[in-house]
Amino acid sequence: MEKEMIAMLLAGGQGSRLYALTEKLAKPAVPFGGKYRIIDFPLSNCVNSGIDTVGILTQYQPLVLNEYIGNGQPWDLDRLHGGVHVLPPYQKASGSDWYKGTANAICQNISFIERYNPKYVIILSGDQICKQDYSDFLRFHKEKDAEFSVAVMEVPWEEASRFGLMVADETDRITEFQEKPKEPKSNLASMGIYIFNWDILKKYLLEDDADPNSENDFGNNIIPNLLRDGRKMYAYHFDGYWKDVGTISSLWEANMEVLDPEHSGIDLFDENWKIYSRNSGMAGHHINETAEVTNSMITDGCKISGTVKHSILFDGVTVEEGAIVEDAVIMGGTTIHSGAIVKHCIIAENVTINEKAIVGAMPTAEEKGVATVASGVCIGIGAKVGPNAMVRNNVKDGEEEW
Repeated sequence: MEKEMIAMLLAGGQGSRLYALTEKLAKPAVPFGGKYRIIDFPLSNCVNSGIDTVGILTQYQPLVLNEYIGNGQPWDLDRLHGGVHVLPPYQKASGSDWYKGTANAICQNISFIERYNPKYVIILSGDQICKQDYSDFLRFHKEKDAEFSVAVMEVPWEEASRFGLMVADETDRITEFQEKPKEPKSNLASMGIYIFNWDILKKYLLEDDADPNSENDFGNNIIPNLLRDGRKMYAYHFDGYWKDVGTISSLWEANMEVLDPEHSGIDLFDENWKIYSRNSGMAGHHINETAEVTNSMITDGCKISGTVKHSILFDGVTVEEGAIVEDAVIMGGTTIHSGAIVKHCIIAENVTINEKAIVGAMPTAEEKGVATVASGVCIGIGAKVGPNAMVRNNVKDGEEEW
């Protein structure tokens, strides 16, 4: 059974610039954003892009990474045909041969790729935080009738010399490649994410493997060889969130940017592009600077900007700025809008409590009831739900339910 495109994920990096963080850990296994590891991002991108076959090329300190990946079930990659496969350096009769470079790592696994006979292969990096639709990248590759495409990101000109740069014409065809040049001719930085036609990739990997002087590297060898031969090479412009987290400062910056999704572009709460992890499919909770939270249990995926006291919030609850929640049990997916007051009650799943609504009240000595709102109910703007009410249907704007 053929696959149109499979992914090969380079996850063997030592991550030496992360120092203490990677002494006992492969860089892609480094924790990120409260409940993820770096490798969750390319794996989730694959699943969200419809790629169900991924080879993960491991090398340095692979044990934690191997255990974490397991059978791929958290990313929906536990497949009978395809799925996720961890690929350590190939064992030869004379012993193990470490991957010499990024191209050699793929070359050693040609037999794995051939099992699926793909038309295209996407090469991914296991040490980037990036949310990218690879299916859109493939569409571009096909439209250009390309043999090789690389995802590029426009970077400030003053920083361009830090990157591998693609020089492209007005049709996005690549005319030159510069590796960290002193005088850059382009500000299109290579993201290290490539799509190859498999027949082209195989040919150049085998030629490179036979060259004793090669460093067996995509940037230093394969891409220059493609240019030398005038292959159809194109630059795909990516404008989403991408960060190479190879240094302590960039890893810290990326974590800080999680706290400001509107400006940074990395939204871990995005329901349309979930980032999956072995821990669960939901982001950690986020407590905003306007929030006041005391003696409460706040579960994953909650976004708190208002006041929460002595309450239990299940996963994915939103409490907007100016809302007050006290002595309440709020079940998953419920939204409490600005100005609403929710006290001494149980709110079921996926309820909407609109602006300035009042639900429940702190009990008096005589009354000890608990207001209850059923799943999926909408409480209207300025509506009021009494302290003993059992609400099963929507309450319109300004109405009262006792």
